[in-house]
Order: sequence, then structure tokens, then C-alpha cells
Amino acid sequence: MEKTQRRDKALVVLKAKKPEVTGQLLSDIRLMIEQSRHRVSQAINSEMVLLYWNIGKRIREDILKKNRAAYGEEIVQTLSVQLSADYGKGFTPRNLFNMIRFAEVFPDRQIVHALSAQLSWTHLRDIIYLEDQIKRDFYAEMCRIERWSTRTLKEKIDSMLYERTAISKKPEKLIKHELAVLREENRLTPDLVFRDPYLLDFLGLSDAYSERDLESAILRELEKFLLEIGTDFTFVARQKRITIDNEDYYLDLLFYHRGMQRLVAIELKLGKFKAADKGQIELYLRWLDKYEKRAGEESPLGLILCAEKTAEHVELLQLAKSGIRVAEYLTELPPRELLEKKLHEAIRIAREQIAARQIAGKNPERS
Repeated sequence: MEKTQRRDKALVVLKAKKPEVTGQLLSDIRLMIEQSRHRVSQAINSEMVLLYWNIGKRIREDILKKNRAAYGEEIVQTLSVQLSADYGKGFTPRNLFNMIRFAEVFPDRQIVHALSAQLSWTHLRDIIYLEDQIKRDFYAEMCRIERWSTRTLKEKIDSMLYERTAISKKPEKLIKHELAVLREENRLTPDLVFRDPYLLDFLGLSDAYSERDLESAILRELEKFLLEIGTDFTFVARQKRITIDNEDYYLDLLFYHRGMQRLVAIELKLGKFKAADKGQIELYLRWLDKYEKRAGEESPLGLILCAEKTAEHVELLQLAKSGIRVAEYLTELPPRELLEKKLHEAIRIAREQIAARQIAGKNPERS
């Protein structure tokens, strides 16, 4: 009885005092809880992806051993019925075939293990049915590096991002090498970052607009613009003033790319790319390199966004040696068939030019 009274008295005193919980304490504990939940979620996702890969590998081995396609259909249907009864709807015939496909197109367990830490099964389901391994590797690694949502991944695939990158225009051997470097070192190269053309249909520009209208529209839709040019870009300045010999110049847009660790200057051109555009942005890049580049950063790069360009101008000016890229932008999207045809033709021409330069290099007397 006496013990009960003492306890009740202590509770009354405790309620009366009601010690205040500081906002910082509550904030810190909430952060700890959220971080822990995130780690648990990542661990569960990783285990599930690896489980699905192992299941697909095991079923595939059994089907290949029997060497009968019809047997594959039968075993998957039978397994689905039995596994669904035991473990639920995650083991439908369709999902089991997804697992088999996953193990088939990503046979290296080490690569799968690395992807499983950051890509969900939904991400991987969209990637595994792409038509060739280079594309699958590209989207898997870029998705991992830039942390795309599943919705963003689908948008990138639908907009033919791979075909619009500079890397797609290289020989297959060089593409595989750059993707291997990205996988092993998490290092993005300009050929993985820059695209051509850029799809700016979200700007909502009418038929008649000025360079200032284009610039303003980009800043108004900055979030969408960053999603199009790459999530590692950070906006730095608009109309950056550059003073040389008491003369002022104004750079349209200045960004910083965290992955490449370098400033990126963007000049907007309404019309066709001209040779004089190279001199203008080259001047800006040299100024940025001298006055704005910080310790540990790479030399700045330049991107000229224009309504139209010609391949011969770009080739003869050897822009890449000056750290300059030229790309077209589209404010209205053409039908997908036309865009696909245009991109595939650009890839074909670029690869033919590379092959011609390689032949000329081996046979200098013919050049």
C-alpha cells in the first residue's frame, strides 16, 4: 500500500514538471529514425534483387539443362502456382520470366550486387528488356550514378537519351571502356554527360522568340531543364559578367557539374551554329579557367545550344580540343519515328568519321 502511494506521488510530480523537449532533440531523433528506416529499406531491396537474380539463374540453368523451350514454359507455370501459394503474388509467371531474363542479360553477380544497392526491382525490370547490352549497361549505370526515380528512368529511355549522348557515336570498344570506368570509379566523362539534341519542349515557347526569351524560359523551368541536361548540374549564374581589357561580355548561363568537378558555360543561339561562336565561348572558357576555377577542379567546358548545326563545321573546327560542345535543341518534339531516324543517322555518320580518321592515321601518305 505504501509503495503504491509513493509511486503515484512520483507520477504526479513527473506530470507536474513536464520537462520540455527541445526542437533540436526531436529533430535529431527523427533524423536517426528516418536514416535507420532508409538503411533497412535499402537492405531489403538489395536482398530482394539478389534473390530474384538467384532464382532466375537457377531456373535458367534447369531449362538450359533440359534443352527444351516448352519445358521452360511448363516449369515456370508450375513453379508459379506452388510459390504463389506459399509466398504470395510476387511469383507470377510473368515475374519469374523477368527473373530469368535478369539473370540472362546480367550474368555477372558482382555487377548485380553493385546495382542492387541502389536500383530497385522496378528499375531493373525496365532495363532488362532493352535490346542490347551496351544500352542496358548505360541506363543501369547512369540511373545508379544520378539516382533516377523509376519515372525518370522511363522518361530517359522514351526520350532516347542513350542515342543523344556523345558516347553512343563512338566505336563499341570505346563505349564499353567508358562504361567500365563509370562502373568501377564512378567517374563521368563529358561524352556521358553531353547530349545532342536537347529536348526543350517543356519550355512552352511559341514560334517567335528571342534568345532572352529562351534564357528566361530555361530559368523559369530550371528544375525540368536540369533533369534534361543531367542531375549533377548545379545552376551558378545568368548573364555572368566577364570583363577583359575594360570591355564587358555576358555569358548566358553558367553551371557547375559535381561529377566532373568543372564549370560548364552555356551559350544560347537562335539560329545556325557559326564559326565565330567558337571564338566567343573559347574566350569565356579561358577567362573562367583563369579567374573562376578553384583548386581541385578540372578546366571549364563550353556548350553551345543552337537551333541548327552542320557536321562539317563542327568537325573542321575541332571543338573538342578546346573543351567545347555544340548541340541542337528542339522546342517542339518531332514524331518518335523521325527522331529515331535522325539520331541513328547521326550515330552512323559519327562512327564513319571516326573510322575514316583512324584509317588516315594509319596511312598518313593517303591523307
